[in-house]
Amino acid sequence: MNKHVNNVTPETTDLSRRSFLVGTAASGLVLGYAGVPGIGEALAAPSNFEPSVWYAIAPDGLVTVTCGKADMGQHIASTMAQIVCEELGAKWSDMRVNLASNDPKFNDPVLGAQITGGSWSTMMNFDAMSRAGAAGRMALTEGAAAAMGVPASELVVRDSMIVHAKSKKQMSFAEIVKSGKATKTFTPDELKAIKLKTPDQYTMIGVSVPQLDIPSKTNGTAKYGIDVMLPGMAYGAVVTPPVRFGATVKSVDDSAAKKVPGFIKAITLDDKTQTTSGWVVAVASTYANAKKAAAALKIAYDGGPNAKVSSETLLDEAKRLQKLEDSGQFFVKDGDPNAAFGTAAKVLEAEYTTSINIHAPMEPMNATAEFKGDILHVYSGNQFATRSGAIAAGAAGIDPKFVVMHQMWLGGGFGRRLDADMMIPAVQAAKAIGKPVKVIYTRENDMTMDFSRPLTYQKVKAGVDGDGKLVALSHDVVSAWPTARWGIPDFLTPSVDKKGPLDSFTVNGADFFYTVPNHHVRAIKNELAHNATPSGQLRSVAPGWTFWAVESMIDEIAAAAGKDPAQFRIALLDGKGKNDGGAQRLRNTLLAAMGLSGYGTKQLPKGEGMGVACVSSQERATASWTACVAHVAVAPSGEVTVKKLTVATDVGTQVHPDNIRAQVEGAALWGLSLAMYEKATLKDGGIEQTNFDSYTPLRMSQMPEVAVAVIANGEKATGVGEPAVTVVAPAIGNAIFNASGARVRALPITAEAVKGAMKA
Repeated sequence: MNKHVNNVTPETTDLSRRSFLVGTAASGLVLGYAGVPGIGEALAAPSNFEPSVWYAIAPDGLVTVTCGKADMGQHIASTMAQIVCEELGAKWSDMRVNLASNDPKFNDPVLGAQITGGSWSTMMNFDAMSRAGAAGRMALTEGAAAAMGVPASELVVRDSMIVHAKSKKQMSFAEIVKSGKATKTFTPDELKAIKLKTPDQYTMIGVSVPQLDIPSKTNGTAKYGIDVMLPGMAYGAVVTPPVRFGATVKSVDDSAAKKVPGFIKAITLDDKTQTTSGWVVAVASTYANAKKAAAALKIAYDGGPNAKVSSETLLDEAKRLQKLEDSGQFFVKDGDPNAAFGTAAKVLEAEYTTSINIHAPMEPMNATAEFKGDILHVYSGNQFATRSGAIAAGAAGIDPKFVVMHQMWLGGGFGRRLDADMMIPAVQAAKAIGKPVKVIYTRENDMTMDFSRPLTYQKVKAGVDGDGKLVALSHDVVSAWPTARWGIPDFLTPSVDKKGPLDSFTVNGADFFYTVPNHHVRAIKNELAHNATPSGQLRSVAPGWTFWAVESMIDEIAAAAGKDPAQFRIALLDGKGKNDGGAQRLRNTLLAAMGLSGYGTKQLPKGEGMGVACVSSQERATASWTACVAHVAVAPSGEVTVKKLTVATDVGTQVHPDNIRAQVEGAALWGLSLAMYEKATLKDGGIEQTNFDSYTPLRMSQMPEVAVAVIANGEKATGVGEPAVTVVAPAIGNAIFNASGARVRALPITAEAVKGAMKA
């Protein structure tokens, strides 16, 4: 997601899908606040000093940083405060955090739309937040100099105090703000010209300070979407159709629902944004009664065009599309692989697949909607406020500028809350009954209607010369296109063959940092999957499947060439041409993981093996360099036990060491869960798995040992929330081969597949 959405006011209001998902979302939305009284609770009091839109200093000296990113447990709000604090010179105990609304002022021209994903938050905000902090320090210093009557150059700032050593005079931030002397403002050019600290000068960056959000989350004062309570509020429970998308409601019999105490109304959603299809929401005075009423509704459906679609038909269609020479668009087109295959000493081909995967965050999807006059207020935790406001407006049939989004803490997101489907029933129910309505999904609602990670099919072909050197590789990736579903042109990427835009978030990672002279990557949209299983971005996005194929095939090539797979990778990471810089950093992480794990130095028992993989997730332009060595044991039955995962990651500049390790550990375990345990299937157009009894993420009893090496070299900060997800599955697959000789090419990896491959 390397595109930014600019802040441009839409000229017209058209309640069509294109208007709300393209016209408004892509144009940046001017939502709410325009001459509307009583909104904008995040705005600072007039007596505060606001050096930047991103933080304010109160007369009591407290510094409140407003985080424009969704905080779903990764502590990004605290990280933003830590970056500001470093340059501002504040005392950490004086720092506070706040979550941004959708006020247009937070659509920053540098930072772009309010979207949280791609492990971008720290890497894309570090410089801007550092400069904001430095600007505040400079303004406070000038104010203190004026108040003390001393040169600003002689003042030292530390721990929320400004001190003049010669005269022994000093002023606290609080005193300077109260004095009104801090008035300096900065133009964008002046901000750019500020000389920031060098890493050797840091006193806050690189320190594991207490996370600012933990006290409120432990004492119950932090408010999640599910905690919202409004006067006179009613509750909504949704009834979702048996088909994931494309069904319509033919009739609703609410006679039994009317017998439920507190029942108010059953509303068939009329969703012009086409986010939902065939939904009904039952509204009652309590959530328990809303659920009872929803269960009592008798609804007749037309299943629509996808009523007979299954996982098998999606995979069959993917294979058909891949065989067509003119399907898809090229993402990478270097050299001529087909010609190189003709002269190669050895050619290998393999097919790799991944299943549908579900987000399932612990806090169920929820939203509360309230109309106050012409203004629609929506309370929810979401990862894409810019787009979500447009969806809410589309659901209400109003101009987007009259929507106010109240950002809440998120009880897990992982990409699920990039979508705003939960807002649609809340908005339409609130409009229908004239009261605030809170909608809460059941776990079954969320699983069967998730914007899932798509089922993918990949065909990889590789050629090696007589010396075992990789000379050509072609890679076709067939899947639904999650980003294209958003209808935001700025998030699509021009194809290199000029055939039109493609969804690069289905192929990122396939443009790796190995030096291969002939390399093609083709992105192919599976229209059937795109329509039947509207897909979203799940933690790690495309590299979660592209590196499964790439890093598995690299091992297969190394084995065919009779070379150690780790050394084979090191030779490919020579940093030539466009791979300069990146390849070297990736090689270093691989070497670090090998060293920490003892790869190649241990005599393992029979049935055990180590496998390696190294990745540049998320995208080439925003890469995080990560390597993994997986240690597994494979039983004769095919059962696989993952004994240890060793992960090394190059983070450039580390803001909070403990948090980085936690993020990497969590990502590695998520990767393990996807690799071994998680699978959703489609039958008759609907997701079959409805709860954690049938959709089975990693359990505590299945936890391996996890070792993490963090490389902090002072380079630009990289993201850490997702990359380790992408490296684990291929490392495990490669370890299974080294332990048993079984080559697995489908996720999740099953004992049956391993046993079958052992016999082959």
